[in-house]
Amino acid sequence: MHRMDPSLTAAFKTVFVVVAALLPILNPPGTAPVFLAMTHGATPAVRAALARRIALNVLCMLVAAMFVGSFVLEFFGISIPVVRVAGGLLVCATAWQLLTAADPLEAGDARAASGASFDVLSQRAFYPLTFPITCGPGSIAVAITLGATLQSSKIALLHMSAAVLGAVLLAATVFVCLRYAERLLRPLGKTGTTVFLRLMAFVLLCIGVQILWTGVAELLEPWKAAQR
Repeated sequence: MHRMDPSLTAAFKTVFVVVAALLPILNPPGTAPVFLAMTHGATPAVRAALARRIALNVLCMLVAAMFVGSFVLEFFGISIPVVRVAGGLLVCATAWQLLTAADPLEAGDARAASGASFDVLSQRAFYPLTFPITCGPGSIAVAITLGATLQSSKIALLHMSAAVLGAVLLAATVFVCLRYAERLLRPLGKTGTTVFLRLMAFVLLCIGVQILWTGVAELLEPWKAAQR
């Protein structure tokens, strides 16, 4: 029986690890209703173009985090816990805005009523639609950790190439979920979508608090150890 080349097996494992580690954190289906709310009033064509840009931003962020994230943080003297604390605050702020809005389907952009053009919405394609909503501090922290681990292996080039492929698959998943967000949520109707968005905003707030708490706990760990 023919056995698969070990290097090819290692590449497949790396792709699987990257996707398995980051997909639950990115959670593209959970991002879909938030994307729909923040592009309220946009045409399907505008949403499609915006979804492509967000997916490309996610791909660039993940690849950059895996390749140079650890070096950038080291250069500026920033630790992963600090990234979690700052990112958690951003996630909480965005989630709170959606959670407390009178109508969450119109909370994304007050200018939507006058026509949500791509030029208007593209100004927020990176912030907050890409970061921190779609690709937040949790995803970046995991990507940095994966990149540092893969670069330390004996076949780093192969692993990093496979990691890029994994990032491409993740970005493609983000694009599909955002591109067809309206179709995915259509069976819920407007009332159901509003309720679902409130729930997802609360979940997003909980995620932000969890990221923030994890960062604070890691920062306090040396102090706790000194008190023992």
